[in-house]
Amino acid sequence: MSETGKPINRIDGRLKVSGKATYSAEFNQPNMAYAFPVRATIAKGKIASIDDAAVKKEPGVLSVISHKNAFRLKPLDIQAQMKAGAAFLGENLPPLQSNIVHYPGQFIAVVVAESYEQARAAAYKLKVRYTVEKGATDLKTELLKSKKPKMFMGEEAQVNEGKAAASLASSTNRVDHTYSTPVEHHHPMEPHATVALWENSDQLTLYDATQGVGLTGTIAAYFFGLKPENVRVIAPFVGGGFGCKGLWLHTLLVAMAAKAAGRPVKLALTRQMMQTNVGHRAATIQRVALGTDANGKLSVMRHHTDSYNNLTEFFEPSGKQSLVLYEAPLREVTYNVAKLNRGTPTFMRAPGETPGTFALESAMDEMAYKLKIDPVEFRIKNHTTKDPMKGHEFSSEFLLDCYRIGAERFGWSSRNLEPRQKRNGKYLVGYGMATATYPAGRSASSVKVVMKSNGDVTLLTASIDIGTGTYTVLAQTASDALGVPVERIEVKIGDSALPPSPLAGGSQTTASIHPAALEACKLLRAQLAALATADPASKLNGRKPEDIGYADGKLFVTADPNKAESYTDILKRAKRNEMEACATTQPISGAGLTIPGALCTPREIPADQNSDIKQHAFHSFGAQFAEVWVDEDFGTIRVTRFTSVQDVGRIMNEKTARSQIIGGVIFGIGAALMEATEYDKRWGNAVVRTLADYHVPVHLDVPPIDVHFIGKPDPHISPIGARGIGEIGITGVSAAIANAVFNATGKRVRDLPLTPDKLL
Repeated sequence: MSETGKPINRIDGRLKVSGKATYSAEFNQPNMAYAFPVRATIAKGKIASIDDAAVKKEPGVLSVISHKNAFRLKPLDIQAQMKAGAAFLGENLPPLQSNIVHYPGQFIAVVVAESYEQARAAAYKLKVRYTVEKGATDLKTELLKSKKPKMFMGEEAQVNEGKAAASLASSTNRVDHTYSTPVEHHHPMEPHATVALWENSDQLTLYDATQGVGLTGTIAAYFFGLKPENVRVIAPFVGGGFGCKGLWLHTLLVAMAAKAAGRPVKLALTRQMMQTNVGHRAATIQRVALGTDANGKLSVMRHHTDSYNNLTEFFEPSGKQSLVLYEAPLREVTYNVAKLNRGTPTFMRAPGETPGTFALESAMDEMAYKLKIDPVEFRIKNHTTKDPMKGHEFSSEFLLDCYRIGAERFGWSSRNLEPRQKRNGKYLVGYGMATATYPAGRSASSVKVVMKSNGDVTLLTASIDIGTGTYTVLAQTASDALGVPVERIEVKIGDSALPPSPLAGGSQTTASIHPAALEACKLLRAQLAALATADPASKLNGRKPEDIGYADGKLFVTADPNKAESYTDILKRAKRNEMEACATTQPISGAGLTIPGALCTPREIPADQNSDIKQHAFHSFGAQFAEVWVDEDFGTIRVTRFTSVQDVGRIMNEKTARSQIIGGVIFGIGAALMEATEYDKRWGNAVVRTLADYHVPVHLDVPPIDVHFIGKPDPHISPIGARGIGEIGITGVSAAIANAVFNATGKRVRDLPLTPDKLL
């Protein structure tokens, strides 16, 4: 029976629950010192002076580093960085290279001491004097000076600008409303931490909480002027990331501290620093307009987003799903982006689609109500099987099944079209739904497989497990590809010294590394078969490769399974202690970023295989259904049950996949009902500073979540047929909840989070 898809337990689960899994902050080194950063207290200006005389006399202090004495890093140069593979930064601000302050909380110095407590105590005593300038702290004010970006991640940012107005004016039915979403922060359970260790002056090891060991190493190598092979990044376990780990330059800060101290140094960010120094989801103001004909068919869609950035070109791309969902002859997607003196925004779980589906799917619900059409039926009426912009068929698409199955499992037929029709005591009960979507990406990846003479197998790749189950599903893939039990397979990942794999982001890990694992296992089987067929003592001697099958740790003649040889016998007779194979697979479909690094075993890709990108569009889809109870007296909202049906290709492990969707739904509940970071408009600093006042869902906030997968393999994404699953689960959730609140109360709230003050 195939191991792939089975809901087996995580093979790393026991290590985690027993505390034996080692995270970056736990790689303590002999003679290790500790670093603690000093952060700016102004939004904009310059450091006029730093008085560190008293700090240097504090107990245990080894060094105080600022722009006055910091190691000179290689300056920013986008062309050189792109050539080196180091252009993908969280913010374009190498640490401690100038006296300019760009936002409150910016790292402006670091104190290195014998202990963490000494470093932290001394850091708060550093005297800094500023020349203060007026900062840009309010989005609505700064939008008056906003710009229209031309591009986003290689794609046109302004699509059909100004072309929707006439179609909207002539549409039989129209909705046109503004929706807003607040700043949100990632807050993984494991904060960022790095241990830096120099060997000689040109070899650097970083134990870092990162979503990409290869990228983190490449960035460090570039800025320190090192050979890439002389930087090693290790991250066997990462306690969550959601997009915030791997791009930030505090890793350079701790490496600079270790170079200055002449010994290993650890830097662990505080929860307060997680609010200012490692990114966030920027606030958005979105205006969505829809037009239909008399029959309820969409004639035009317009989606405009106002947002901001700082120190990068990244902005929240909230119109992405509006270029993919539904059939409409014309769609216009545009952006205005202001600059704020605020910590740099970055990717956060389903960047763009998370706030974007709230706006679009709320507008779809508003139009359905205006037309007096069931919201599911309205979406079915406007369903498309093609990418509306490119005209390509989707590589695999079962969204209509998601709607149908979701409605059946949820009990959607009992929903009333008119609001305020269902009660449970003092609670108004409402049903809402929304569409989920996220692109399906795949990148080049390399995997090595090693089989020992006793039959044990090790799989090696630089990929990362950020809590999604990579260890486990890789073992399942290898188990099926070799016919070896999962318990005899060891997976080694999270080390840049291993065969290169892409960043664990963009829901691409499974689709990227598993084809390489499959190919490496095929190569290993071929090598074993070559040994056996050439061995006169083997039962397989003289057989052709195509005549040989495999199962249960053996190769056998497919026409006569009794003629078999175990892997162990083949290796022992050949006097081989082990045998290995390494494969690199390029995307045969999908745009996918290409990773740097040598190919371990290049595979010749037929020229016509990459033509799939010209024939198909690669996306995943789903349907979200929510039931809410709203207290009519207090305006409190409780999500009482939730159904999520997802079309994400082949399911590699039913249990870890379900866990990913449940986590995404909980993420979406937080976004819908409570998450928001507020800023002081006078000074620009975050007044929501820690998890004590940044509210996220806890056990009593989370209802039963019913998850169902269509489970049909995507025949074009890869030989595995699996698409990413980490991000789609959050998309559409906040809209489904907001739509349910309208169905319960009759009041439409268009500004997240949906707090009681907005209902009463």
